Amino acid sequence: MSVAADEDRLTSRDVLYVADKKTRSEPCCSTLKMFIVALSFAYFSKALSGTYMKSAITQIERRFDLSSSLIGLIDGSFEMGNLLFLAFVSHFGAKMHRPRLIGIGCFLMAVGSLLTGLPHFFMGRYKFDTVIQSWENDSMRISPCLDSRAAQDHPEVQIEISQDIDADCVRDSGSHMWIYVFLGNALRGIGETPVTPLGISYIDDYAKAENSAFYIACLQTITLLGPMFGFLLGSMCARLYVDIGFVDVESVTITPKDARWVGAWWLGFFVSAGIMLLSGIPFWFLPRTLPKQGELPNNPYTLPETPAPGTDANAAKLAAIAKGFLPCLKRLLSTPAYFLLLCGVVLKFNSFIGLLTFKAKYMEQQFGQSASRANFLIGVLNLPVVAVGIFLGGVVMKRYKLSVVAGAQLSFLTSFAAYLLLLLQYSTKCDNVHVAGLTVSYNGTPGVSFDDHTLFSECNRKCSCASDEWDPVCSQNGITYMSPCLAGCTGSTGHGKHTVFHNCSCVLDSSPVDGSTSVSLGQCPRGPDCSRSFTSYMAVSVLSSFINSLGTTPGYMVIIRCISPELKSLALGIQTLVMRTLGGIPAPVYFGALIDSTCLKWGTKRCGGKGACRMYDTDMYRVIFLGLITCLSGCSYFFIMAVIVLLKRQFDREKATPTEQGRAPTPPGGAIELLHHHQHPHPHPSPHPKEEGVPNALAAACEMSKPQACSEEQAEGTEGDAEPQHSPSPPSTPRSSSTARTASPPSLGRVDEDQSENPDGGSDENQHTDPKAGPPEG
Repeated sequence: MSVAADEDRLTSRDVLYVADKKTRSEPCCSTLKMFIVALSFAYFSKALSGTYMKSAITQIERRFDLSSSLIGLIDGSFEMGNLLFLAFVSHFGAKMHRPRLIGIGCFLMAVGSLLTGLPHFFMGRYKFDTVIQSWENDSMRISPCLDSRAAQDHPEVQIEISQDIDADCVRDSGSHMWIYVFLGNALRGIGETPVTPLGISYIDDYAKAENSAFYIACLQTITLLGPMFGFLLGSMCARLYVDIGFVDVESVTITPKDARWVGAWWLGFFVSAGIMLLSGIPFWFLPRTLPKQGELPNNPYTLPETPAPGTDANAAKLAAIAKGFLPCLKRLLSTPAYFLLLCGVVLKFNSFIGLLTFKAKYMEQQFGQSASRANFLIGVLNLPVVAVGIFLGGVVMKRYKLSVVAGAQLSFLTSFAAYLLLLLQYSTKCDNVHVAGLTVSYNGTPGVSFDDHTLFSECNRKCSCASDEWDPVCSQNGITYMSPCLAGCTGSTGHGKHTVFHNCSCVLDSSPVDGSTSVSLGQCPRGPDCSRSFTSYMAVSVLSSFINSLGTTPGYMVIIRCISPELKSLALGIQTLVMRTLGGIPAPVYFGALIDSTCLKWGTKRCGGKGACRMYDTDMYRVIFLGLITCLSGCSYFFIMAVIVLLKRQFDREKATPTEQGRAPTPPGGAIELLHHHQHPHPHPSPHPKEEGVPNALAAACEMSKPQACSEEQAEGTEGDAEPQHSPSPPSTPRSSSTARTASPPSLGRVDEDQSENPDGGSDENQHTDPKAGPPEG
C-alpha cells in the first residue's frame, strides 16, 4: 500500500506531522534564518542610531545655540515621521515585497542620519567666546580689564573684533542649520516604520509555531545591545573636539567639562549611517515569499500568496475594515480596564521619555560630569541591568505560571519599589557652583540672582566688561568669575590653555601660597562631597532601573490580556499611537521648557539673541526634573491600582462561573483571557476554521465574536501599528500566552484545538514587541 493511501486515512494533525518529518533535516543556513540574521542586524542598527541621537542632545544644543525646549522638539521629530507612515506601511506593506521594503527603510534611515550630521560641513569652524582667542598675541600681554584710556591704546583690537562679528552675522543671519537636523531625524523615523511590523510578520508567516517565539525573542535580545553601543559611541564622540582634524586640538583652551565644549557630534551620525546602509543590503536579495518552515515547497499547506492591493476582493475587504473600525474602537475604549491602563501607561511613558532624553544632561549639570562620562556610565551600568531585569521578569512569569492578576501585581510592585528609590535621588545632590554675581555675591554671600546687574561690582566697575561674556576663571578661594574682565584682572602670564591672569581686583582673598590675587582658566572643580553624592546617585539609579525592568514583561502581558481576543491587535496599535502622540512628541518639549526656566546664564549668539544655556540653578533643576518625573509616575499608579482591582474582580468572576455550571474551576496559577464585559462569556465556535497564513490567531477570534465588528483583514491591518511597543518580551513570554488559550472553558475546546494546530498560534503577543524600548533608563 502506498504512502499516499496511508496519509488519506490520517487526521489533519498527522498529515502535518508527516510533512514535517519529511523535511526534518533543515539546512543550517536556510533563507528564513538568513532573514532573521539580517533583521537582527537592522534592529541593532536602528536602536544604536536612536540612542546615539539621545546621547548627542547636549552637543547639538551647544553647537546650534538652541534652548532645551527646541532641542526637545528636534528629538520628537523622529516620532512625528514614524507616526506619519506607520499605519499605511503596516497595512499595505504586508501586500508587497516585505524584505525589500525593509531594505528601503534601512536606506532611508541611513540617509536621515547622514542628513543630520551634514550641517557640520556647512557651518564653518566652531567659535566660542574667550579672551584668549580675541587677544592672544605672542608680542603682547593680555589685559582683560580695560578702562576707557586703555581702550584708546588698543583701537586695532576693537576694530578687528567688530569686523569679525559683522562678517559672522552676515553668514549666520540666513542660516538655520538645525532644520536639517530636524528633517534628518524625521526621515530616520519614516525609515524605521517598515522594519518592525513587516519583519515580525514575515517571521511569523514562514516559521514554525514553536520556533517563531524563539526567533522573536532573539531579536529582542540582540536589540538590547543597540542602546548600549549607541551610548558608548556617544561617549567616544563627545570626548573628541567638534572640529577634530581641522584645527590643532592643543590650541583649544576649553575642556570637555566646560559649558562651551562641543564634541564631534556629527561623527556618530556618519558611523550610524554607514551601519544602517550595510544592514539594508541583504534584504534586497531575499525572496518575497518562502515555503512554510518544515514543509516542502509544493506542500498544499504552504501559505498562499496574498493578492496584490487594488484587486476587487481587496477593495471589498478595505471597505469592510472601514465599516467595522469605529465599532471596534468604541468597544475597545469602553473596556474599563484597558482605558484606565492606557491612561496610566501614557503618564508613565511621559516620565520615561523625559528621563531618557535629559538624564545625561542632568548628570552634567548636577554633578559636574562631562557629557562623555555621563553617556559612558549610562551605556555601561544602566542598560545592561535593564536587559537582565527584563529577562528575569520573563523567567519569573514562566517559572511560577503567573495569572494576569498576579502579573499586574508584580508589575505594580516592582515599578512602585523603583519609584520609592527614585525619591532617594532628591537627597543625592551637589551645591551650586560659586559664581560671582550669579550664585554668590562678590563679597562671598550666597544667593542666586537672575539679574545681569549683579554681575558688576565696584571692583570691576571701571573695566570695559560685557555682561554677556562667558569665559569662566577660577580663583584660589573657590569662587568662579564669568570672565577675567569681570574678575578685574589687569595682567597675565603663560600661553593658551595655561594662561594665568594676575592682579585681579575682585578676588577677595589672596593665595595662601604666594599671596597673589590670580585666577586660572576654567570653572572651579567641585569638592569631594559632590563625588560621593554622584556615586550614591549612580548606585540608586542602577538599582532602580533593575527593579523597574523586572516588571516589564508581566506588565506587557497585562496589556494584551485585559481585552477581548479579537481586539488585541487594535488595542496594541491604539496604545502605540497614543503613547507616541501624547508621550514621545510632547514630553521632550515641556521637559526642556521647564529646564530652561532654571537657567541662570544664557549664551548669546553672534548676531544677538539668546543662545544655549551656560549655567543652571542646580537646586531648582533637581527639584523640577525629578519632581516632574515623580509626579507623572505617581499619578500613573492610581490608574494602575484601579486596573488591578478590576482585573481581580473579573478573575474571580471567571473563576466562579465554571463551578456554578458543575465544571471544575480554572487552576489558580493558570492564565485566563479577560473578555469584554458586554460579550457573552461562552461564544459559539465558528464553523469556519482559521485560514493558514494569517499572521496570528486574531482572525479566528474575530469570527467567533458575537458583534461582527472586527474582520480578519482588520486584525492584519492593525498588526503593524502594534509593533513599536516599549516592553520587549523575553523568550518565556510565549509560554504564558499559550497557557492563556488552553485554560479557556470547555465550550471553547474546539476553537483551542484549531488554534493549537495553527502554526501561528501562540505567538501573537510576541508580534507586537518593540525592540526600541528603552530602558527605564534611567
